[in-house]
Amino acid sequence: MTNTQTVQFPADTLERVHKIIKRYPEGKQKSALLPILHLAQAEWRWLSSEVMDYVAGLLNIKPIEVYEVATFYTMFHLEPVGEHVIEYCRTGPCCLMGGGEVYDHLKKKLGVDTGGTSVDGKFTVKEVECLAACGWGPVFQIREKYYMNLTTEKVDAIIEELSK
Repeated sequence: MTNTQTVQFPADTLERVHKIIKRYPEGKQKSALLPILHLAQAEWRWLSSEVMDYVAGLLNIKPIEVYEVATFYTMFHLEPVGEHVIEYCRTGPCCLMGGGEVYDHLKKKLGVDTGGTSVDGKFTVKEVECLAACGWGPVFQIREKYYMNLTTEKVDAIIEELSK
């Protein structure tokens, strides 16, 4: 997304946005912010300031109100990301179950540090506080899918499959 591009949802997505806004009482359109931010991120893969300003305009709220929400939740990306965002749990239980070795292998395999995106633009590696799957660690999440009981071999297979 560059400053010269116009930020606008496609017609079908904009129709979905208006349906979401109508779920809430008059004057309470800010309640639609989270689902609309999800739609925006699905459309542009990340939330630039232009995208957040656009969402604010759709909801008739101040841009800072969108920024506050987008910066609070780790599920929203405020910088460009790869096609697949790998969120790995860095907390104690996963680390005790070999997470450090698994995540080091993942980063080495992709040639990135935490927060980085692979050269081919396919993968971004992101550290998160907890994925609430402590009994199945080490674990990471890509979109809605959890990958549990990870080993370096499982990581290799996952990366190979998603690289196709």
